[in-house]
Amino acid sequence: MRIAEVVNPPTPEQARIKSLQAQVKQSQQRVKAERIRQQRIKLNAQRASLNTTT
Repeated sequence: MRIAEVVNPPTPEQARIKSLQAQVKQSQQRVKAERIRQQRIKLNAQRASLNTTT
């Protein structure tokens, strides 16, 4: 059995870049979730106002 690739640990600079990229992805997911949450609140308020007028 041969090892096709030797895995070296990332350099500190590479680790920092990878960490920052992960933070960006997490932040994007949080922004998306917050926008959806705000849309739901807005829609629920509109439904409530429609229900009170009818």
